[in-house]
Amino acid sequence: MAWFYLFIASFGEIFGMTFINLYLQKRRFIWLFFLIVSFSLGFFFLALAIKDISLGVAYAIWSGVGATGSVLMGILFFKESASTKRMLFLSCIIIGVVGLRIVG
Repeated sequence: MAWFYLFIASFGEIFGMTFINLYLQKRRFIWLFFLIVSFSLGFFFLALAIKDISLGVAYAIWSGVGATGSVLMGILFFKESASTKRMLFLSCIIIGVVGLRIVG
């Protein structure tokens, strides 16, 4: 169940960053409200997850998935750049979170 909580917490960060972008564009109170609710729920589920998963592992996965999701949301919905360099560094985050090992 802790991994499910961690997954939900990552969505709190992804949507929180999306609501920051929407708030900065439109300056409407509703986006600020959603921003606060999203981050609050994300931190709540992160706190539940670290009861069973070590803090170092949970934080690394939460921040990696959240950063990756936030970048993808920016590219898909806010017309942000999807340059080769950006995709390269995004793939580095994903590889780091997954823990891919190259056997050589």
